[in-house]
Amino acid sequence: MHEFSLLADLFRKIETVVQENNANRAVSLTVQLGGLSHISPEHFREHFDHAKSGTPAEFAELDITETDEHHPNAQDILLKSIDVE
Repeated sequence: MHEFSLLADLFRKIETVVQENNANRAVSLTVQLGGLSHISPEHFREHFDHAKSGTPAEFAELDITETDEHHPNAQDILLKSIDVE
């Protein structure tokens, strides 16, 4: 359930960026997982791939970076970059 709320927030951000840029879709995006965010890159990708259908990120390439537990955003999952078309 925790993953659902994180992904819902992420997809709202993606949709906002796509709309603000008068684009049709996200082509690629980079997400940063904090060392204390309690989700592995593999687990995050599974949930992302399951939830992306029908969204502007449906065909986007996903790049995942990680921080360690001492990083200022260690508890966060952040949308670091997005390319749209």
